[in-house]
Amino acid sequence: MNDQHLLSLPIRIYYEDTDFSGVVYHASYLKFFERGRTESLRHFGVTHTELLARDEPLAFAIRKMTTEWISPARIDDLIDVRTRFAAVKGARMLIDQEIWREEILIARAEVEAVCMSLAGRARRLPVDVTAKFLTGD
Repeated sequence: MNDQHLLSLPIRIYYEDTDFSGVVYHASYLKFFERGRTESLRHFGVTHTELLARDEPLAFAIRKMTTEWISPARIDDLIDVRTRFAAVKGARMLIDQEIWREEILIARAEVEAVCMSLAGRARRLPVDVTAKFLTGD
């Protein structure tokens, strides 16, 4: 994953993220991936608050996520959540994510997110939002 649009988020592993043995519980990775996506959106100037404040409020929902756990992370580790928006088209965003601890790949995910109205219907991403991904602003 080496791309100019690759964004990185460091996260420290806390006790609450682990199971009884000090190893990160598998569901905790979903929270880490979510934080990576949210901060990456923020980097592009897209916030959930602004989407909800539109005349037609919008939100993102995860339609599909394929996750692979490769190596365990443990309490006190500093991990790096790397996020890259692979495609933004229509109502969909395809997102590639990886979690690293130094040079060790911990987990990876392929995510399909959909822009939706609050009524639960898929909606095209607004042109001004899509433009932010294209220009990197």
